Amino acid sequence: MFELHHLTAQEQADWLRRGDVSPTELTEHYLARIERLNPSLGAFTTVTAEAARARAAQVEAGVPRAVALWGLPLGDKDLNARAGVRTTYGSRLFEHYVPEESDEIVRVLDSAGGISLGKTNAPEFGMPSYTESLVAPPARNPYDLDLGAGGSSGGAAVAVAAGLLPVAPGSDGGGSIRIPAAATGLVGLKPSRGRVPSHAGFASLGGLVAPGPIARTVADAAMLLDAMVEGGDYQYATRAPSWDGGALLNAAVRGEGRFEIGVMTTSPWDSAYEISLSDEARAALAVAVDELAVLGHGIEELALEPDDTYGPAFRTIWQAGAANIPADGEQLELLEPLTRWLVDRGRGLGARELGQALSTLTAFERSVIRQFSRVDAVMTPSLALTPRPVGWYSADDPELNFAQQVQYTPYTSFANVSGLPAITLPVAVTETGLPMGVQLIGRPGGEHTLLAIGAQLERRFAWQRRHPPQW
Repeated sequence: MFELHHLTAQEQADWLRRGDVSPTELTEHYLARIERLNPSLGAFTTVTAEAARARAAQVEAGVPRAVALWGLPLGDKDLNARAGVRTTYGSRLFEHYVPEESDEIVRVLDSAGGISLGKTNAPEFGMPSYTESLVAPPARNPYDLDLGAGGSSGGAAVAVAAGLLPVAPGSDGGGSIRIPAAATGLVGLKPSRGRVPSHAGFASLGGLVAPGPIARTVADAAMLLDAMVEGGDYQYATRAPSWDGGALLNAAVRGEGRFEIGVMTTSPWDSAYEISLSDEARAALAVAVDELAVLGHGIEELALEPDDTYGPAFRTIWQAGAANIPADGEQLELLEPLTRWLVDRGRGLGARELGQALSTLTAFERSVIRQFSRVDAVMTPSLALTPRPVGWYSADDPELNFAQQVQYTPYTSFANVSGLPAITLPVAVTETGLPMGVQLIGRPGGEHTLLAIGAQLERRFAWQRRHPPQW
């Protein structure tokens, strides 16, 4: 039976502008699904039904239909402050916190005509790559409720995959958009550093974090990213690209071009941890390579130059970033073991050690861009393993926990360090029905290329027609 959430976000936007459905009707459809399904899924930590209804009426009455996201329901990641709405940052430390002001990314999406239905689940301060905190139930994978959804934008991914939202904003500091998108069979795009000028939450050390979209289709992701880019204040951008409204969506819809693509299974973590690529990850990569070859793209094997410095330097930056978490004294007891370990290690760092780590990662960034310069995009597995069970990560051994995260997600963090755009695409399904994907990493500012290649693969695999069977 057809339901509104079976439409892509683009199709829903078209229906809204034509008047085939109103913002209020679409909002009510999603609120009903959230009320029925969220208790099993853990996609939302807070649902703002009455505020969403009031916002829908406001959009209908006074917001021009020409804005990018007119009437589309969205969710705010629970790392992003919305004035008057509980924002936990995934932590017991902020369990009852209600901010007085909204973060810029929230204001940008409001100005684009979006309607927030609430806060999507995120782990403590976005530090882990899985969404299982002590302040909310875990975000569960709609393809198998015993499995996690990844993180840190896990709730956003669950909401889109299960049809609780048409599209959702996330943020990505080491894979936090791409990991949950890959685990739940979606498209997730981390833009180039500075492409989206709006930031939110706690400051990102080393410029690792970028806001970006999670969606069912490449065009849906481009539509949301266009809205994020268009509404930002470029005086605060790291790199202000030339702006042509709708340009990213145009690239995703047209899906044109033939490109040289490097295929890579090495990662910068290989010398620091034992990285094993599962058969399912290899199969997804192989099927994508075959299809790209059929489409006429150039394919060549590529391997990162060995670099023993990346792992220790990234750990240092991750720990140093946690040092700014606003917890002291007895408040530290409210933090989860992994976060407390990161905070302790970060606050114990010296200026020289931090400076050396930043210099190391800057040199790594330059090296990666040089190594990738002869191709238009580099393709890797999205994840090294199939989606992990809820509770799989060690709760009491932070060192083991960190190693487990790296072993599951060895291909994501270096795109943040190098500032490169990266997209995950759900090209395969395992024999047990779990989604598996590949990641494409582009040149600086090369989102258009990633969207074009993604659109071509989407036409071949038709993943926009897939839905978790029980939802």
